[in-house]
Amino acid sequence: MSTYDPSGTASYTTGLFGIPSDEKTARVVVIPVPWEVTTSYGSGTSEGPLCVLKASPQIDLFDLELGKNYQRGYHMLGIPGEIEALNKELKVKATAIREFLENEGELDTKMTKELSAVNAGCARMSEWTYHQARAVLERGQIPAVLGGDHSSPEGNIRAVSEKYRGDFGVLHIDAHADLRVAYQGFERSHASIMYNVISAKWHPKKLVQVAIRDFSQEEHALIESRDDVRTFFDLNLKRELFRGRHWADLCADIVGSLPLNVYVSFDIDGLSPEYCPHTGTPVPGGLTFDQANFLLATLVESGRKIVGFDLNEVAPGSGDEWDGNVGARLLYKMCGWSVQSQP
Repeated sequence: MSTYDPSGTASYTTGLFGIPSDEKTARVVVIPVPWEVTTSYGSGTSEGPLCVLKASPQIDLFDLELGKNYQRGYHMLGIPGEIEALNKELKVKATAIREFLENEGELDTKMTKELSAVNAGCARMSEWTYHQARAVLERGQIPAVLGGDHSSPEGNIRAVSEKYRGDFGVLHIDAHADLRVAYQGFERSHASIMYNVISAKWHPKKLVQVAIRDFSQEEHALIESRDDVRTFFDLNLKRELFRGRHWADLCADIVGSLPLNVYVSFDIDGLSPEYCPHTGTPVPGGLTFDQANFLLATLVESGRKIVGFDLNEVAPGSGDEWDGNVGARLLYKMCGWSVQSQP
């Protein structure tokens, strides 16, 4: 049985944030994607959706900034068994492919077939996510993906692009540029998500990246060559802060680079690692939780509309709920700001 305290404090429930909700009437519908097939360092992000769900009921629902926006409904779909099963099957294949490459340098005929199978399975996941998101958009709701690794939201971004006919920008918060081409041979690698997005026929008008601090020379060259990509490198943001600029001014610069409709793609490793120590590829530096939230507030206060979003790469540690706690609170803020942006 779900319990609900109308005073604004969540009680235990199996629902997101401890709030009873209905898929058809909720303002935000969260699509869980338990996926980490192409992860190349740490593991555990496929458990992110469940980790965040379990941590979410502890959040006090009333929010100084967002009031009672939760009353408009935040609903999380059930964790899909077919995607969980596909993830487990393909992760074994992908791990074997990476190990073969490390030892042999190139794939043989058998491993090339295995790579094709992994790429086909990743495309299947993306297509599944796309259809889930499209159904949400057709009901006039805001679609959100809760990953999983950062390859998981491609279908959501595609559905949003079709809905808004490409008239939107992506605000990408991450430690990594994610602009690699078929990283390690995987066409839908977590390291390739933004390359795939800006290369698709349905690409956004603008990609604006924030807190990026780990990238290849090829990715940097791509950034420099594209007028539709603007990257606020973490190093440059910190230099501006150290020299006395206010975070509010920097956020205004970031938001000013975006069109009116915005999709927010948030890899939790965009935060400083103390907030997400078990994420797949942690990198020193990054944003504080409050800096990230202030950026989202600035986005909405500018009059821009959040048309969809995702949160990825939350991974639980053994016996440690901190990552899930932070992930749940970040998801709550993202739900609230998206609703705030669409009265």
